[in-house]
Amino acid sequence: MSTPTQDRMRALSGQHYIHGQFLAGTGATHPITDPASLEHLGHYADATEAEVNQAVACARAAQRDWWALSSTERAEALHAVANRMEAIAAEVGECLTREMGKPYREAHWEAGASASAFRYYAELARHDQGRVAGPAVAGQWHMTFKEPLGTIVSIVPYNFPALLFGWQAAAALAAGNAVIVKPSELTSLTLLMLMEAFAELPPGLVQLLTGGAAVGAQLVAHEHTHGIAFTGSVRAAQAVAKAAAERFKPVLSEASGNDPFIVMPSAPVEVVARGAAFAAFLNCGQVCTSAERFYVHEAVYEPFVQALTRHAQALRLGHGLDKVDMGPLANERELLRVERVLARAVEQGAVVRCGNRRPPQLNKGWFWEPTVLEVRHDMEIMHQEIFGPIAPVCKVASLDEAIRYANDSEFGLGANIYTHDLNEAMRAVAEIESGIVWVNTPLNDNDCVPFGGRKMTGSGRELGAEGLEQFRRSKMVMMAPQALDDEEWFPYPDADAFGMKD
Repeated sequence: MSTPTQDRMRALSGQHYIHGQFLAGTGATHPITDPASLEHLGHYADATEAEVNQAVACARAAQRDWWALSSTERAEALHAVANRMEAIAAEVGECLTREMGKPYREAHWEAGASASAFRYYAELARHDQGRVAGPAVAGQWHMTFKEPLGTIVSIVPYNFPALLFGWQAAAALAAGNAVIVKPSELTSLTLLMLMEAFAELPPGLVQLLTGGAAVGAQLVAHEHTHGIAFTGSVRAAQAVAKAAAERFKPVLSEASGNDPFIVMPSAPVEVVARGAAFAAFLNCGQVCTSAERFYVHEAVYEPFVQALTRHAQALRLGHGLDKVDMGPLANERELLRVERVLARAVEQGAVVRCGNRRPPQLNKGWFWEPTVLEVRHDMEIMHQEIFGPIAPVCKVASLDEAIRYANDSEFGLGANIYTHDLNEAMRAVAEIESGIVWVNTPLNDNDCVPFGGRKMTGSGRELGAEGLEQFRRSKMVMMAPQALDDEEWFPYPDADAFGMKD
């Protein structure tokens, strides 16, 4: 017997959300499968060129009406969105667990976290709309106005679809923009279900088109979209940036991470190991800020590896709607990729402390046991985004060595250090090349603080005041109280000609 959420998922299959309505797509359809049970959940449709053009035209009209409202009216509308997100969080969470496998606790949390971002930006956007500068000409007003870009394209991945869309849409709407979201093919139904939260906004202000990379490419290249927010692979982010550059559209991109996790002797090993297990295995390791490289001081190396292995082995695996700590990988392609990554690590000499196999008690679904490895820094596994339930641990002799290894990466999203030595903590914050540093507290976010990375991780910032600026442009305004003649105008005095003042 199906649940009401499953019935709703079937009803939303093949739909787009255009101009405030769910409309049946006319393009090719593709199946959506539960990665834990392999049950057929529904399908998504590829948006056609006509559907893309329709959505963009609706967004342009809605954005003008939205920007014409007062900042107070927009703030009230965004608070209403947050209220509705919280009201439907359970249903959205169940849908997300069924679509991509994460435990229900994590999936239910996403909608609430998105609501928090809407509340934050509802108020932040009322704080200012620009500034008045000291005039360069006496008696005039010289000002900067902040205006929206126009229509924002949000392309979000499968691992945190509600959260990442919430971060982007909240800031973009608060800044006065319209938003068109293209979800991952794997979590199309989750974001379709989330569209209910936007039902009271002007029709066309928030829209959703499903489909693959070709749909995203059409939206990015469209002459009437004005800014892009993208989360995905490095290669895809580069393609988005190149296409957007043809029309000089600003791009917020978060491409990949390869986050280090440093453990120093002053930190309590048992507590650190429990935090490390969370940082490595949350959402089956499918987190851009997962701890993917552990650098552990030799003084506590063996106790830490033993404790981390014990915590990994204690994790309960299964369907995310059961009493579990970790679900499956999102699809078979990801499972096979993780298998290849681990096979190469073992080939290069990695020692398996636990895991490295499909759990024998789960005979269907894309499950993989949480895996702890002992490795060297020069192994390939330490220089790529793993995006799976793997914790490779490398022994180091000093903080200097740990920081050197941490910075030896083409990515620079987040970094962790556990230490009770203030000097070590301050050095890590100052010297690690990343956009985020967590000291004794892994993987936390704050709506008020910017999130983003360096190097090949991408460009721009989400959250905080910086996240709002990502979706605004500045307009310089100079105003004189009346039209007066100016001696700086033509004709220029003969006395100012070349040679006349010598």
